[in-house]
Amino acid sequence: MENKNPGMTASRNVYLQMKPLAEARRILLEHFPSQAGPGTEFVSVPEAVGRILAAPVTARLSSPPFHLAAMDGIAVAAADTFGCSEVQPIELPVGDKAVYVNTGHVLPPGTDAVIMIEHVEIIDQTRVRIEAPVFPWRNVRKIGEDIVATEQLFPRNHRITPYCVGAILAAGVFSVEVRCRPRVMIIPTGNELVDWQSPQFSELEPGQVLETNGHVLGALVEAAGGTFTLHPIVGDRLDELKAALAAAAGGGFDLIMTVGGSSAGSEDYTKPAVQDLGEVLVHGVTMMPGKPVLLGDIGGLPILGMPGYPVSTIMAFEQFAVPLMTRMLGQPDARRQEVTVHPTRKIPSRLGLEEFVRVKIGRVGEGLVATQLPRAAGCITSLTEADGIIRIPNHSEGVPAHKPATAELLRPSHFIDNTIVIVGSHDNTLDILRDELKSQAPDMSISSSHVGSLGGLMAIKNGVCHLAGSHLLDTADGSYNRSYIRRYLPDREIVQINLVLRDQGLIVPKGNPKEIQGIADLGRDDLTLINRQSGSGTRILLDYELMRHQIDPRAINGYSDEEYTHMAVAVAVLSGTVDVGVGIFAAAKALGLDFIPLVQEQYDLIIPAEHFKTAHLDILLAVINTTRFKNRVVELGGYDTSRTGRASILTPADQENS
Repeated sequence: MENKNPGMTASRNVYLQMKPLAEARRILLEHFPSQAGPGTEFVSVPEAVGRILAAPVTARLSSPPFHLAAMDGIAVAAADTFGCSEVQPIELPVGDKAVYVNTGHVLPPGTDAVIMIEHVEIIDQTRVRIEAPVFPWRNVRKIGEDIVATEQLFPRNHRITPYCVGAILAAGVFSVEVRCRPRVMIIPTGNELVDWQSPQFSELEPGQVLETNGHVLGALVEAAGGTFTLHPIVGDRLDELKAALAAAAGGGFDLIMTVGGSSAGSEDYTKPAVQDLGEVLVHGVTMMPGKPVLLGDIGGLPILGMPGYPVSTIMAFEQFAVPLMTRMLGQPDARRQEVTVHPTRKIPSRLGLEEFVRVKIGRVGEGLVATQLPRAAGCITSLTEADGIIRIPNHSEGVPAHKPATAELLRPSHFIDNTIVIVGSHDNTLDILRDELKSQAPDMSISSSHVGSLGGLMAIKNGVCHLAGSHLLDTADGSYNRSYIRRYLPDREIVQINLVLRDQGLIVPKGNPKEIQGIADLGRDDLTLINRQSGSGTRILLDYELMRHQIDPRAINGYSDEEYTHMAVAVAVLSGTVDVGVGIFAAAKALGLDFIPLVQEQYDLIIPAEHFKTAHLDILLAVINTTRFKNRVVELGGYDTSRTGRASILTPADQENS
């Protein structure tokens, strides 16, 4: 006689040891502690959106590659306009002293500024009249304004966004090395399932169910960065399921998910199939929905038995599949939310405009601090570098400094919480440090702002960073940073960590065409200098050297023209806009420029004691002390790592006694 109730006699997969969600996740992730993923491949940059970098991306070209007009108007030599006014206008011949340009045009030779067309009075086809002077580089996008050749755009394990595509292509890079997408096999099971894509399908018969979970899981896999193969429906037969699992386990996949059949019913065969082929790690989790999930291992490959109900399978995917896949891709778990931040500086805005201000965000102490990124429409890196956006409504004139504001996160909050905020002097080794940290701790990152060494000490004083980069020379005794810490942070316990010793000097064009020998030449009338900003250690060094050589800064062409990084100084020399700049050897070497050494200086990380004693700084300091980091630094040229990682502590008592 036919058994009308097979559940009464068939073996049932009773949940004997259900696990809490946290414990089940721990068991799964500890069992697969270093799931390596499927390797790497090179892909075209336009096709790389959403992919994860397997190696850092370095710019091959500067962007823009030439000086470009930023406005429609006339290109002029700024010096030709000096002295004119409404009462004393000047006329310029068209084609000689004034050249018509449109936005984006390459600046004609001999010109260094653009006067907007609405400020030009056209006399006739050969002459124009202007009533106000223009300053050099006004309304001009200079070479390297956005991206400087050889700079690191993105570290490994960075997810490429549509914004990144523009930045990478603009930098002359057309293919990138990325992690291969995890390959997932999805096996729907159940006698009741019907393939709605089958040519034989027309209408559902009583007891039949459309197979949809496999397609939902496939879409979730792709959203998580993977690819999927949807297996034909497997009936409720143990031998069929075992055959499908065995074939998938040997088919080059990185993860296998069955759908349905993971519960405790008499025709739920996932548990016995996995037991026969491998090991069941967890059967049943105390979560609702999602209780019937099964976690297993077949030949070292993770097997997830997903529940048959759609909401349950989605919840199980988010809790178990996503952590596995993000590990394969070297990524942290994704989280999205709005957060309250405190801007480090006032962010002004114009009435009548709703503004989306790009900001870097980091957690310092108990709150989140936000640092505004450049607003220029031509700077695509203001988006690729952004952690969030502060939306300023059209009825507001801006956001005050240190007052709470709401930011929409462009990165997961976990990423923000694990960001180390560095403010202060620029150094090329910070890019290597960022990449090495990302390599060894994928859920951590560095956010650096270049405001000069003194600016970094002030950021520590104001509590808006974890540490500062500094190379402030005490001209009285030749020491670095210590006397400035005593002066500006007298009541703080500070840890001073040496990052590098580096060669600082004069950066000049290849071949040194003007035969510059040293500081004494800077007073020559035929030389133009590009300077660093006030408060930077490089500026202090230059001023000290000028004093030693009895050179009046006011006699130096370009002394008041400032840049904020060594690479910006180097690109100014490379572009021919200046003849010389003060910077580090690594910047000159990176752009193929010549270098005249002045001094080997000490570049330190200045860390308040309360941040030094944190887990994040422990990881950062461990990276700094690795041989791989030091070797990469030495390869840049002009660096000495013999003292890298060496620490000294300055307490308030030490400062008072000094």
